[in-house]
Amino acid sequence: MKINSIQLENFRNFSSFQTDFEDVNIIWGENAQGKTNLLEAIYLFTGARSFRGAKEYQLITLEKEQAKLSLTFEGSGREQTAEITLGAKKNMTLNGVEKRSRSQLGEEIKAIIFSPDHLSIIKDGPAERRSFIDNALCQLKANYAKLQRDYQKALSQRNFLLKDIVQHPDLSSLLSLWNHHVAHYGAKMVYQRLKYIEALTPYVNEIFEGLSRQCEKIEILYSPDIGYTADEKQIEERLTALLEECQEKDILLQTTTEGPHRDEIELLINGKNARSFGSQGQQRSCVLALKLAEAALLKEMTGIQPVALLDDVMSELDQQRQDYIMNHIEASQVFITCCDKDQVLRLKKGKTIHIANGTLV
Repeated sequence: MKINSIQLENFRNFSSFQTDFEDVNIIWGENAQGKTNLLEAIYLFTGARSFRGAKEYQLITLEKEQAKLSLTFEGSGREQTAEITLGAKKNMTLNGVEKRSRSQLGEEIKAIIFSPDHLSIIKDGPAERRSFIDNALCQLKANYAKLQRDYQKALSQRNFLLKDIVQHPDLSSLLSLWNHHVAHYGAKMVYQRLKYIEALTPYVNEIFEGLSRQCEKIEILYSPDIGYTADEKQIEERLTALLEECQEKDILLQTTTEGPHRDEIELLINGKNARSFGSQGQQRSCVLALKLAEAALLKEMTGIQPVALLDDVMSELDQQRQDYIMNHIEASQVFITCCDKDQVLRLKKGKTIHIANGTLV
């Protein structure tokens, strides 16, 4: 697929913005001018949430009631148009046909995003690693976002009940019902996460070894201490058992302490935890490998070549690693942000888009 143009109105610091794109797009300018905002706008059309963790109201220009985004792209052998309206009146359309959610746009529009913030996948806690897997699955499977919502609703109901039981112990008999719902939806999430990691691992291994000059190996382990199997029914049984085992502790803490919302995803480099023992270079290479592998797997599983959105990707990388990255995205349309366009243009020619204070210069 290829994105041809974008038009923004009252999105972040863009009051009114429009530009066309080519195969390689170098978006440059000083810090805090809107370069990353442009990538964020494109990424919203994949159906995923903001990769910066922003709430929807934060995407609308201050003192404005709504934001409008329009994208033209080539997909399924023709040019198409997608539109998103954010605000009190939300609306998503594809070729003029209204869609119930942004996830339906993601069936046609695929992208992978790397930003310096994604180093949190390694540096921060397990929530960041779960988010990486969940966002990738949202692009692959239109129903995964709904599954997340169903799980969250069941989890919230169980947590409300845990709080009520403190004052009304007789309500504890209702826990088995919510244990069932949490385990049912949770098992589906865990199963899909496990299958995704299994499919992603060969790509991550190949790319990470290339970045490390064949000197290091990477492993991805999903909550190894819990003992999940590759069978969805057995996962549900295991989750049910965990929830029952933790009931007394959960009532005391008034929250659910086991489930896919608490699972860990460990990344090991040469057998050692990348978060605790990885160097800055190893951690950055690890995240880059995950992101490039995500693109390769998207192409394999959907048949759609995702666009690559790379926010400040070349910083702190030597020439060999920069060249290796570019070699792995040369089949994709690419968007690269930087403060100095010459740093990227020496690697690959492309269209330059100069942004200052939310406007084209």
